[in-house]
Amino acid sequence: MRYFDLHCDTLYESLVRACDFSNPEFHITPKKSSAFSSYIQCYAICVPEEITGDRATDMFRAAYRKLVEQCSKFDIRIINSYSDIIEITNNGGRGAIFTVENASVLAGKLENIELFSDFDVKLVTLTWNGRNELGDGAMVSHSNGIRPFGIEVIKKLEEKKIIIDVSHASDRLMYDIFNHTTRPLVASHTNSRAVAKHKRNMTDEQFLTIVKRGGVVGLNLHKFFLNTDGDKANKYDVLRHAEHFLSLSGEESLCFGADFDGCNLPVDIFGIDTISDIYELFLKENYNEDTVKKIFYENALKFCENFDK
Repeated sequence: MRYFDLHCDTLYESLVRACDFSNPEFHITPKKSSAFSSYIQCYAICVPEEITGDRATDMFRAAYRKLVEQCSKFDIRIINSYSDIIEITNNGGRGAIFTVENASVLAGKLENIELFSDFDVKLVTLTWNGRNELGDGAMVSHSNGIRPFGIEVIKKLEEKKIIIDVSHASDRLMYDIFNHTTRPLVASHTNSRAVAKHKRNMTDEQFLTIVKRGGVVGLNLHKFFLNTDGDKANKYDVLRHAEHFLSLSGEESLCFGADFDGCNLPVDIFGIDTISDIYELFLKENYNEDTVKKIFYENALKFCENFDK
């Protein structure tokens, strides 16, 4: 099978632990993902909210150096252009897309967006869960939404054809992003609030807005986003969220953004080597195989193919 994942924190963990991608404690390792016939992984640098200013920018630079080092070591190709993904797909390779979770890496300086182009960043969230120079994240009480600097940033991101990711945005920030953008958007690792009520999950209206705009949404495997009672979460909850999104005309928009190495997994999901079990579960539950292929690979591929055209 082929697999395209819109979000993981493996890069961040390898940076802060000063280890490589083969760490057996990681949800994602080269060995655990070896069964895929082709595999594209978005590797995020998630900057903690206590790291700000130039320290955040320095961490971003260090993460890119780490990604280059690890991709060279494990024969993973860093995606410089979306045409690279097509080549990897056709040749059964491994690809890495560098992404940013929390645009505090800009240190409040609009000119630092040039670093995103320099380091081949393809996707950016404005915030993590809290508040920064751009706006308010999902866990901020009484969110004020986007800030003037955030409006400047998203305009520049659209000019540069860098994907804006609404994951971790508060409801108010998400709607502000909708109102100040024109290009398709992504929610890289976010589930359905109708299925599991959590501020990090999205409403049906938000999902439909992304679908109508030609964007994609990645299913998150964090147990408290899958099930309100996280201790009871299991891989069947992944089906529940998928079924709900598919009922909202999401067949061309639903993907995976598992949040490996950045989440607490359910009892029956152990890492990326469990993805094939979830794939088989979809087939066992009488999902059309064409639909399953779209969710696990083709929708994300098609979105990337078309985004910069």
